[in-house]
Amino acid sequence: MNALSYRFTETEMKKLLKTLVIVVDTREQRNEHILNYFRDKEIPFKLQGMKTGDYGAMIPKNEELGLSRDIYLAGCIERKNGIDEIVGNIKERHRFENELIRAAGKPFVLMIEELDGYKKILNGEYISEYKPQSLLGSLKTFEVRYNFTTYFISPSYSGNYIYHHFYYMAREMMKV
Repeated sequence: MNALSYRFTETEMKKLLKTLVIVVDTREQRNEHILNYFRDKEIPFKLQGMKTGDYGAMIPKNEELGLSRDIYLAGCIERKNGIDEIVGNIKERHRFENELIRAAGKPFVLMIEELDGYKKILNGEYISEYKPQSLLGSLKTFEVRYNFTTYFISPSYSGNYIYHHFYYMAREMMKV
């Protein structure tokens, strides 16, 4: 369902997409590599408290193109800096599941900055004594239950992934 009730031309969409701002949760830590990517590529971002997720996006108001207020995209990205962090979160099921419940009904991505993270889960290559089969089962159960996807990515590509995820989400949102 389109959140906007206005049909934009291709030219208008391009103008609006150039103004896309990435929203970074003020509690997000150890993300200088992502902020540096945004700075290097001149991608606007702002630090703002978020109820769910670590990253979101918005399109600032643009009276010329019919946007009388800022438009926040419904989706979010939750970033984890590696397998050990996600294992700790899954072991603290209640807190982690509450985060997933808050994100329910929105496009949600769990981004784990460890390219070979899936392999590490399967082989039990993490600090916890949580069994690999149990960890994988919990993660996959949460994915199905709360309709999200987990992506394993190298930290060097995280900023690029975040930006393009929201760019194309915004682009689709503007289409009728």
